[in-house]
Amino acid sequence: MARSKTSKVWLKEHFDDVYVKKSQEDGYRSRASYKLKELHEKDRLFKQGMTVIDLGSAPGGWSQVATEYIGGKGKVIASDILLMDPLPDVTFIQGDFTEDEVFEKLMSEIDGEADLVISDMAPNMSGNAAIDIPNAMHLVELALDMAKQTLRVNGSFVAKVFQGEGFDELLKEMRSCFTKVVSRKPDSSRARSREIYLVGVGFKK
Repeated sequence: MARSKTSKVWLKEHFDDVYVKKSQEDGYRSRASYKLKELHEKDRLFKQGMTVIDLGSAPGGWSQVATEYIGGKGKVIASDILLMDPLPDVTFIQGDFTEDEVFEKLMSEIDGEADLVISDMAPNMSGNAAIDIPNAMHLVELALDMAKQTLRVNGSFVAKVFQGEGFDELLKEMRSCFTKVVSRKPDSSRARSREIYLVGVGFKK
């Protein structure tokens, strides 16, 4: 069956994308790796020896970047409902982190508290904003709740957010949890996308 016109446009955009080509050259599993690298350049998220939780980690692009920055003494614990191929120095736990069994596995791997929680989670988009935005916001709220339960004092949190209904409430909640909250739109984020990234630093326990 012939692909739809929309599908052909997306495929052309994808394979012509400079960050797709760059990710292939640099050995990253996803163009999203460059979003996290840009966020780090602006907000200095990573330090050597950190414990990092990567939520919605598959296919592993963000985990790859995290391991580069934290070095051999750090720890990256990644989780996704989808299977993720193994990565050096990354502990992967498959499942829904809101379920007790998966959460307990994550906590046992953290061995204390996390320094940074990162989330590039997004729902399967239908193209209907009335459905997609609430679904995406729900995932961010779950990630923030996870951060509240696992972050040490002064820890940091990064999450992908789609602007729309619920955004102001989320921003207000993050400002109550962190001493500084900023929004970022990395150059590697497609201009037509409604996604931005919220960065919270200085977690208030």
